[in-house]
Amino acid sequence: MKDLLNEPVSNIKGIGAKLEQGLNSLGVYSIEDLLLYFPARYDVYEIKPLSELIHQDKVTIEGEVIGEPSLSFYGKRKSRLTVSLQVEHVVVKAVMFNRSFAKKQLRPGDVVTVTGKWDQHRLQITVSNYKKGKADSQARIQPVYALKSDVSNLQIKKAVATAIAQYQDSLQEILPAQYLTAYKLPGRLEAVKHMHMPDNHQVLKHARRRFVYEEFLLFQLKMQLLRKRKREATLGNSQVFQEEKVERFKNSLPFALTSAQTRSLTDILTDLQSPYRMNRLLQGDVGSGKTAVAAISLYASITAGKQGALMVPTEILAEQHYQSLTDLFADKANVVLLTGSVKGKKRKEILSDIAGHQANIVIGTHALIQEEVIFHDLGLVIVDEQHRFGVEQRRVLRDKGLQPDVLFMTATPIPRTLAITAFGDMDVSVIDEMPSGRKQVETYWVKDNLLERVLQFIQKEISNGHQAYVICPLIEESDKLDIQNAVDLYHQLQEYFEPRAAVGLMHGRLHMDEKEEVMKKFAENHIQVLVSTTVVEVGVNVPNATVMVIYDAERFGLSQLHQLRGRVGRGQDQSYCILVADPKGEVGKERMKIMTETANGFELSEEDLKLRGPGDFFGKKQSGIPEFRVADMVHDYRALETARNDAQEIIASQLLEKDKEYELLKISVLNDSILKGETLD
Repeated sequence: MKDLLNEPVSNIKGIGAKLEQGLNSLGVYSIEDLLLYFPARYDVYEIKPLSELIHQDKVTIEGEVIGEPSLSFYGKRKSRLTVSLQVEHVVVKAVMFNRSFAKKQLRPGDVVTVTGKWDQHRLQITVSNYKKGKADSQARIQPVYALKSDVSNLQIKKAVATAIAQYQDSLQEILPAQYLTAYKLPGRLEAVKHMHMPDNHQVLKHARRRFVYEEFLLFQLKMQLLRKRKREATLGNSQVFQEEKVERFKNSLPFALTSAQTRSLTDILTDLQSPYRMNRLLQGDVGSGKTAVAAISLYASITAGKQGALMVPTEILAEQHYQSLTDLFADKANVVLLTGSVKGKKRKEILSDIAGHQANIVIGTHALIQEEVIFHDLGLVIVDEQHRFGVEQRRVLRDKGLQPDVLFMTATPIPRTLAITAFGDMDVSVIDEMPSGRKQVETYWVKDNLLERVLQFIQKEISNGHQAYVICPLIEESDKLDIQNAVDLYHQLQEYFEPRAAVGLMHGRLHMDEKEEVMKKFAENHIQVLVSTTVVEVGVNVPNATVMVIYDAERFGLSQLHQLRGRVGRGQDQSYCILVADPKGEVGKERMKIMTETANGFELSEEDLKLRGPGDFFGKKQSGIPEFRVADMVHDYRALETARNDAQEIIASQLLEKDKEYELLKISVLNDSILKGETLD
């Protein structure tokens, strides 16, 4: 029966070659594609009292025409028709553009229903459509489909109605009865009808709820299956480390781990001992102590007779990690640094040490997985920030005969909701508490007119022996955006501070050697004020810096602002973050307010998600976030959690294979197109 739904849309009565071509351009090829091509939005034609209408909203009102409509012409063949309507004893102006013909249709005394944009201040509606007579008590919710080419909204509505009439017996239920009952979800056919032709808000809400759950469940089942198969494909990956040595090393650290660090470390060590290859994401706010957890994990792998690698996005960060881990391990491990800057004889020696297992831990950039680098026995790869370790990199390691455990670390506090979806085939550990004694960075929002006071404050901190970052969005002057740029700002601040304090400049267009030189000078306090673009966002550690000033702060997302704020507050002294911003829109103002009130990165990321949406949050190209027809990961996060839990239970209990009631769900998972390009084999 279900096969009928795979027939081409041309089998539907009334769809000819031209319309079929148009539907194909929308991604609609089969009957099922059409039935599941849900409206992008709905126009609600509901008469409300004038007092309930919201300024700038699309509304529908009903009134009586009073007086003759006024028609005026302007430009080339453009017209404006103004009709006065009496609505609830109030005169409302209805303005129609380029509809001069309506002057003859609308006579004083006629009752007319108009829909359009409402202007509360002028008591005026800019009409998008109208009809003579009272509002139709039926069809108040009208579907509006996403369109392109020559297909009209009316054509899709007709095609869908015909398809439902023709093929409704073929649309089988794929969700087992227990979920429909437990969550009070409508059946699939009923939900499809109500998505396309809702009688009221209530049935539309329940139909949408059903498809939100269905999409999330299919997606989570597919991710769980992929994960299960990946795990089964990497059997024999167990690392037998020396627990007593690891415990002694942990206790020798100059600080005690927080309970969140301990919890995450336990997850990782359990993965190392497991026969399956680790594929884990470690999330932790800036300064939460991810590096300490990484160091203990690397040491565990060393005691198992393996080598460890730490991959980071920049050479600056690689050098910092090299210094801190060399100090931390002392004589317990031989730590080497391998970046693009390491050349000649020195490089050959390091490569020889890696191949001969004289090097236990290798720290570097992506240079670590180049062809010339041959590991003796790589057990654990840790990837820090920004470099999502993709399929290609895994293949390179596999081609070297390596199947190491892999741990990703990120200081971008991705909300758990998104983490379990975007990284659905990974385990997630979260360090959600800060080490004790760390002072919170005080955050202030000031407008441009207080710049002089901000500079005076920086001078005061410098006089006390401290340093400051000053961040701005662009490198050079731009005609397109009136944003303070780094080069101009650098010259201005040089004039203001020098010779009392040295000012440095850092941005992405500098050569790597130049960046290294600037950062070295700043780290050694030869530069007191560092003007920079967001290249300092990731991983530079200067404990003496106590001030972070961010120009045009409204141009940044909350998570990025929080990352920048995390560059200060790394020493014992009180630190400050000053946001210089004059946002025009409400979102910008809200962002500044949230930053001054919230220090927790995870709370901030939830707020950022609400303001920006998941695509913007990750950057659309590399997000890996699937496109859902109906579901929205931000607003439907409870359904996402529920679907994930249900999917885990289904996979763990092998219900897809064993229970006949799950047969259609299994077929849908295997045929599911949400994860394009993925295979279960």
